[in-house]
Amino acid sequence: MDSPYELLIGWRYTRAGRAARRNGFISFISAASVIGIALGVWALIVVLSVMNGFQKEVRDRMLSVVSHVEIYDAFGQALTDPSMLMEKVRKHPQVVAAAPFVSGQSLLVRGDTMRGVMVRGIDPGMEPSVTSMAAVNDAALQQLVPGSFGVVLGKQLAVTMGVQQGDTVTLVAPNGQVTPAGVAPRFKQVTVVGTFDSGHFEYDSTLAMMHMQDAAKIYRVEGPTGIRLKLHDLNKAMEVAEELQQSINGNYHFVDWGQQNRTWFAAVKVEKRMMSIILTLIILVAAFNLLVTLVMSVQDKRADIAILRTLGASPRSIMRIFVVQGAVVGVVGTLAGLLIGLLTAFNIDPIVGFIERLFNARLLPPDIYLISRMPSDPQAANIVPVVLVSLLLAFLSTLYPSWRASRVNPAEALRYE
Repeated sequence: MDSPYELLIGWRYTRAGRAARRNGFISFISAASVIGIALGVWALIVVLSVMNGFQKEVRDRMLSVVSHVEIYDAFGQALTDPSMLMEKVRKHPQVVAAAPFVSGQSLLVRGDTMRGVMVRGIDPGMEPSVTSMAAVNDAALQQLVPGSFGVVLGKQLAVTMGVQQGDTVTLVAPNGQVTPAGVAPRFKQVTVVGTFDSGHFEYDSTLAMMHMQDAAKIYRVEGPTGIRLKLHDLNKAMEVAEELQQSINGNYHFVDWGQQNRTWFAAVKVEKRMMSIILTLIILVAAFNLLVTLVMSVQDKRADIAILRTLGASPRSIMRIFVVQGAVVGVVGTLAGLLIGLLTAFNIDPIVGFIERLFNARLLPPDIYLISRMPSDPQAANIVPVVLVSLLLAFLSTLYPSWRASRVNPAEALRYE
């Protein structure tokens, strides 16, 4: 079956044929439109993929320290029956493991150096089941013996305090002792038995881990103040927390990892949205160039339009011709941007490495950023909307010029030919 003549003529107008040689400026704007659409699609795919990769990288490092779900007493007290509570939560199909902990804030002192730290008292035998970081540093954690008051510090915290394995530091507890002279702070000498490196600066510089029984003595609690859960699917943490909250009776507070870091994830979400809007403007400008190209093309081909009308072409057929011309530009530009964008997104790390070697510079210094390499995570949920928006803008830009072409009066167009 032969193709409709509107498609053939529209494709011929798009190619660089005689008309393009007669009016090279129109051909130049048309090429600029294709390049503009391709650049917009390419930039959107690469930026969104890098931001997805950065978010995933930071999230994975964060979850090496932060548990998927944490359970606390609603009144901030020690849990009354942690063993029974862990037995209940383990019955949920999404729960892989559970481990108790004691948490509190303290001041770490060594000489003139003082740092505020978050102390986490753990069970060294159960902790590796709920956090990947603990599994990596299992040897250091096994040195946390009850009564020895040993502590494992974040790598950055140890560097800041100037301590290494075997050194002693002073832990200042917040709940002091009441004396006739007033409230005196409580001090406890603890021994550094190891360090950990989660890859997340915030935790590496503020977290200290010790045995749960030692932490309970320091903070004067009767037992664990919380329970950490590891799930099969971390993306279902909010759903699991809500289900456990409804199914387990008692004054408990369930917090998922998204709630614990809601500020950071909200900031990344807003940043991704703003970057998408800004980069979409590139496609919008290219679509406007396409509109200008078609308007000028209609003006240049008034005689051709008049001849087609006198041969029996309907206004709708004329519209289809210029819609095809604009659609070809939009499709070619979008597909080119999609191809280049995917190639860049899947090879961003070697590309960045090449640029760093070429200019002898580090784009992501490890002492400033959380990561030392450029991550990328192309997702269909981001790429498909980009492609659809690009095609939609290209199609919308063809409507007005096509309508103008269908309104050309053959007699007026041929009067001066």
